Amino acid sequence: MSLVYRLLKKNTSPARIAAFIVSNFIGLAIIIGGIQFYEDAATLWQTDDSFIKTDYIVVNKKLTSANTWQDADSGFTKEEIDELRRQPWVRDVGEFSSTDYRVWASVGTGDHRLSTMMFFESIPDKFVDGTDSDWHFRVGDNVVPIIISKDYLALYNFGFAGSAGLPQVSEAIMESIPLRLSLSSFDGSNVINMNARVVGYSNRLNTILVPQSFMSWSNNELGGKSEPKNPSRLIIDVSSPGDVAIADYLKEHSLEVAGDKRGSSASYLLKVVVGIVLAVGVVITLLSFFVLLLSISIIMEKNREKIHSLLTLGYPLRSIVSPYVMIISVASLATWLLAAICVLILRSGYVKALEGLGSGTGNCWLAPLCGLILTLMLIYANIYSVRRKVRDAWR
Repeated sequence: MSLVYRLLKKNTSPARIAAFIVSNFIGLAIIIGGIQFYEDAATLWQTDDSFIKTDYIVVNKKLTSANTWQDADSGFTKEEIDELRRQPWVRDVGEFSSTDYRVWASVGTGDHRLSTMMFFESIPDKFVDGTDSDWHFRVGDNVVPIIISKDYLALYNFGFAGSAGLPQVSEAIMESIPLRLSLSSFDGSNVINMNARVVGYSNRLNTILVPQSFMSWSNNELGGKSEPKNPSRLIIDVSSPGDVAIADYLKEHSLEVAGDKRGSSASYLLKVVVGIVLAVGVVITLLSFFVLLLSISIIMEKNREKIHSLLTLGYPLRSIVSPYVMIISVASLATWLLAAICVLILRSGYVKALEGLGSGTGNCWLAPLCGLILTLMLIYANIYSVRRKVRDAWR
């Protein structure tokens, strides 16, 4: 073994090994840094509506001065929905359903009660995430879970409550207050009284959302049994929320996106930028892989006759390969460790800035783990190449 190491040391080029370490460090640092920054920054657009993904957009037709209350053109026909489903950037489409009866809601105790006429909408339950334990309704239940827009609560707290002398309420308090519902058919012949409870809030849905099962049951019990209306709004699961093709299609068909669109666009832009950064990092890392492979190949070519002689003398293949394996493994793992430490140090500098923007902190081990997996794959590829070259030297 010592003879093999001496032969290897004699022809080793420190400059080539250093070139590999530097280039591999740059590539891995870019890859690990890109993944880590995406993991940390992505929470800026994922925390506001944990039950409504940023990949979902809500669209409706634009209303113009030519529209009147008698027009039915504001709804989507089956043909229009089918055309939308066929778009390459659409993964799924859900229809908004609305109540076909009157809804009155009241809250308060004793003589101090606040009541108002309101409305409900629903979307297919597969579009609502993160509320599985609360988001359900079965026939016979007396409590209806609802999700409301955060804007509605803000209007009450900072607009209505002050002028009416009523107390302001936080989201947590609002969720604990039982709401009393009075549901009645339009002719008043059928009335159902039940309770409701707020289970979530949305920045992107300006509506009062109830489970689809409740909407179907209540419309069947209280509705006018008339022909179903075309949905006036659609929720769309898109592959890339910021894709230019989406904006072009919406403009061409006079459609507009409801709610705050900045989160989806920013999330899409973040994915594009991170994708470009990762591509650059992968290219640099692969180049460093070939630098190391070329360096080892040159060393082995210089020692070809000596390797053949050692194999002829009975040295096992493992003994001949182990010095090269050591160089590859030590250089690669050391480079990964340096890159991971560098990224974690840089991360400590930008985390406070992200937290100031309202972002949480992502998993700090996912990105280094991805870098380690890539490093191990490159080590294996290099070792496989070395073993093959040693076998060629024996022939």
